[in-house]
Formats: sequence, structure tokens, C-alpha cells
Amino acid sequence: MDFKDYYATLGVQPDADDKTIKTAYRKLARQYHPDVSSLAGAEEKFKEVAEAYEVLHSVEKRAEYDELRQARQQRQHYSGAPPGASGSRETNQDFADFFESMFGSAGARQTPFDDNRFAQKGRDVEIEMPVFLEETLENTSKPVEFMLPYRDEQGRMQELKKSLKVKIPAGVRDGERIRLKGQGAPGSGNAANGDLYLHIRLVPHPLFDVEGHNLVITVPLAPWEAALGTKVTIPTLVGKIQLTIRPDSQSGQRLRIKGKGLVGKSGPGDLFAVLKVVMPRQTDEATRKLWAQLADKAGFDPRAEWSQA
Repeated sequence: MDFKDYYATLGVQPDADDKTIKTAYRKLARQYHPDVSSLAGAEEKFKEVAEAYEVLHSVEKRAEYDELRQARQQRQHYSGAPPGASGSRETNQDFADFFESMFGSAGARQTPFDDNRFAQKGRDVEIEMPVFLEETLENTSKPVEFMLPYRDEQGRMQELKKSLKVKIPAGVRDGERIRLKGQGAPGSGNAANGDLYLHIRLVPHPLFDVEGHNLVITVPLAPWEAALGTKVTIPTLVGKIQLTIRPDSQSGQRLRIKGKGLVGKSGPGDLFAVLKVVMPRQTDEATRKLWAQLADKAGFDPRAEWSQA
């Protein structure tokens, strides 16, 4: 691809400010607008003007282009080539690489008058989607709003708010990526729209931890409940159940409640109740005497294994 002098295309000097570049673009765009111009090649000329403005009105793109342009001029100077020469294979390849980085390998340009020769798929959009654990148990619909970038007839980047009601399938996992085809930014030159990607983020639950398809809940027990056994009511994602605590239960012990976890492809996960023995925050004198009596009666050493190490 031969080097293109975008300043010459717009008829401005290399040191022209943004206002001058914008004024030149609007004048030429109006002159070669395919809907009003009867000049031969008006549509191609309009695309060239739009392409030049696309590069020069952007601070980042213009700086990169100016660096490439200066390097080309230096090579021409040292090679003795006349000004305006097409340039060496190296300089042309540098420009081709720059052009591809700006407009894509197909040479697409985001203008309202692009045809299929300059088609480019629209930009993909990615957003975070918070989902509660309860919402993963069955298919659900959730509203989502996001901004779509697009280019107006003057070549300016704009944003359009879009609202959708999206289906979240049962069993989604934290970090999962859901693709909604064609719901991204509009394509140019009759190309397809971009896609919308939802990044699933499970909202932390105040009671349950997640381990794969399983849930884990900590069940606090008083010392006498662990020693004597009891029945406790514990919550699940779909209601409450009764859990039997056997006598002499240990702190840290895990009890499995089958099928009360999250939805999985091979079936529901399980809920694990982790027992945690907790002491009363305060005890009176009478209670401490009872604990002392229990200690004498039980004769239990919780660190007996240490003496065998």
C-alpha cells in the first residue's frame, strides 16, 4: 500500500490545528457527499477525506501518523528521492501496518457511506453482570443498560444508551462469559454488529460460601449442644430445614445435606454445614462453678496427642 498524505487530502498544512482540520473536513465532506455531488468519483473522494479526518482529528492517531510521515521524509532525503515519490517498499509497508492498525485489515472506515468493500464488524461490548446465588437456581431475566459507541455523520464518536432484558441461564458460575450475538456496536459497510459479552459476577452471600456447585454454611453451636446433640434450623437458598446434631459432635465437622447446593450440569450440588462450637461471651460465677465441676468430672485432655508426638 502506497503512503497517503492525509494533510494533502484535506488541503491543510502539517501544523494545522484541530479547528482548521475540522473545517476543511466539513467543507470537503459536503462537496463530495454522495447524496449531493455529481462529480465523478465523489464517493471514493469522500471516503479518502473521511479516512484522513479519522486519523488527523485524533491526538493519538495523528501523533503516530506524524512520526511515520517524518521517518518517510528522512528516508526520501537520504535516498535522494524527489518529494512526493511513492516511497520505498519499507516505508510503504510501515504505512500499511499503520493503516491496518487504524482501520483493520480490510481497510474498513466507520463512515455512514461505507460499502461492502470497506465493511467492518462493529465493536464488541463487555460488561459486568452481578447475579445473586438465588438467581442461579433457575432461568431468569435481568435488565441491563450499557453504552454503545458509534460515529455520526460528522465523523465524531458518540455514545448511545441501550437497554435490554437478558436471559441468565440456570447454573451460571462466577467468571462465566455469556455472548449475546449482534447486541454490540453497529458495524460499518453493511457488516455485522458487534457482540455483547456478559461477565457473570456472583454477589457474595452473607451466609453461604461457594465451592464449585456446593454451598458451605457455618453452624454455631453451644458447647452443650455439641456434647448432648440437638436439632437446629438452618437456612438454604430455597427455605429452611431441620438439621440433626449428634451427641459428641466436633467443631469443624462437616455435615452434608444432599441436593441443597447450586444447580449443576450433572445435577444439584450439596450444602455442607460446618459445625463451630462457640462459648458464651460472658459467664457468671455460678456458671463458672458448673464448668469447673464438668472439668473435674470429664477428665478430658484435648491436647493428649501432643504428649505422643
